[in-house]
Amino acid sequence: MKWEHFAQQIATMARDLLEQDSVTATLERIAASATELVEGCDAAGILILRDDRVQTLAATEQLVADSDGLQERLKEGPCFDVACRLSAERVYRIADVTAGQQRWPAFAPPAAALGIGSMMGILLFTEDENLGALNLYSRLPGRFTETSETAAWVLASHAAVALSSARHHAQLEQAVATRHVIGEAMGILMASRRLTESDAFDVLRRYSQDHNVKLREVARQVTELGALPGRGSGRERLTRRGRTGEALAGPAPWATSQPRPAP
Repeated sequence: MKWEHFAQQIATMARDLLEQDSVTATLERIAASATELVEGCDAAGILILRDDRVQTLAATEQLVADSDGLQERLKEGPCFDVACRLSAERVYRIADVTAGQQRWPAFAPPAAALGIGSMMGILLFTEDENLGALNLYSRLPGRFTETSETAAWVLASHAAVALSSARHHAQLEQAVATRHVIGEAMGILMASRRLTESDAFDVLRRYSQDHNVKLREVARQVTELGALPGRGSGRERLTRRGRTGEALAGPAPWATSQPRPAP
């Protein structure tokens, strides 16, 4: 391994990851980078566990998804274990899948049948969060060495920072979009029924709770229909809670929309 050249490649990858326009694109670029930068890596992917169920977030080829599914069924394997954080280890490596494996005895034989010769699982993490596992595969036994493990760990460290940044950016964009659509829906209700900001927000909130629909989805429907979705006529009667003697809700922090002029 020529570490100086590898360092230059990692720096280029880090800049490239930050230029991706979505979390999905970032995930796919991380997986592709593993096959490009880690010697012996034929395929790579990223998985995450949700209630002991494996979700493949990125895969360079079908072999990766097949391995993820196998580890989910068996509840063992290097990638599954590192994502589960069953120990303090952050890198698991099987140098030769075809040899007997004491640590993953049920996983190794069917993994070899899939065409896997050696594999690694590396935790993607930052100081604040775990982001899943980066999984690297070679079709030949013995291709992943301690040097390969070090290179994969360096790659995963940079990738985790980029992935965390992409996730936070996406969450911020979603929060801004949610705030906007709720504010617009409140403005529609305020103008059409002469409600205050707090009353309009409370109408949305109560409808969300009563119908088990997310507040953002309720607001989206109001912006499309011009009123709350209801039965029969398609409109639900809106009443100002202050007139019924009920306690008014506090003002919503995102209630910034100006009332629309009444038609």
